[in-house]
Amino acid sequence: MSADTSISPQERALRHVEAMSSEDPLDIRLRVTLNFHPDRSASGREILLGLADEGVYVSQFVTGTSNGGLTAHPGGDRWRWESRIFGGAYDNAPARERPVYGALNFRRRSVGAAPRFGSAHFRLTAETLRRTTFCYPDSFFEPSAFGVASRMALIEPAEAGDADLLDDYIEAQVHGPVRLDRDVEALVLDPGYRGTSVEAAARRLPCPVEWHRGFRLTVEHLRRHPDYRGQEYVALGAEIAVGGVLDPRIIGDAARSGRYDAQALKKVWHCVARFGAPLPPAGETPAPVAACCPYGPEGG
Repeated sequence: MSADTSISPQERALRHVEAMSSEDPLDIRLRVTLNFHPDRSASGREILLGLADEGVYVSQFVTGTSNGGLTAHPGGDRWRWESRIFGGAYDNAPARERPVYGALNFRRRSVGAAPRFGSAHFRLTAETLRRTTFCYPDSFFEPSAFGVASRMALIEPAEAGDADLLDDYIEAQVHGPVRLDRDVEALVLDPGYRGTSVEAAARRLPCPVEWHRGFRLTVEHLRRHPDYRGQEYVALGAEIAVGGVLDPRIIGDAARSGRYDAQALKKVWHCVARFGAPLPPAGETPAPVAACCPYGPEGG
């Protein structure tokens, strides 16, 4: 049976997921966040500078880069997952038509919903919820539970789950262009980037810039968790640390040096995001495990 070409791939995808969803509407005070590393490059250009020129946040099908697994190509895992979840709506669609990925910040964390994918995040507007689909757990696990803004049964199982902090998110797929001047409430950065080229590039974007309380992990504390990602990543973290401390900027500097494997640095970041997360301010839901210090998501 051929696809209905009278409606857009985005609308077909939304209708398909809505038909698989149930229960009550989503609280419109919640926000979707798009976590990423703000000091990395895409297509040979710094991410934020490219965003300033383009004005649109696009998927890894367009950029060819990812903070998780890079499988966004015809026949790849990401392509296959999207075909299953969205009923084939995007099978023949151009790359720029495909959704972008984030997470629902149902725990209202200042660092965004899925920091495993980066220390910075774009906080999207309430209006984007109407064209967002959700799944739990991550699409990497080929889930069978889905939601849309009008039918959202995913928060209760997510809240009751015992997932690791870095896996504690509800994946979101935003359909249609994510324009920085219209669809983003703010870009939220780690304070380690104050006064750097990252802040300068961020100020060029057509959205406000805000700061969360920051990720910071001492090597001393890192060494208490050799089993989390492996002893080799503890050793690497100790090697690249500055003054016995790791933060997003230090890991980014190591990545740009070209001296270290990107996947290995990703594991070091996981340790910082997991054990160096900030303590939540009043009103913010605490992480499942307390943070390590007062300075303060194929998996990514």
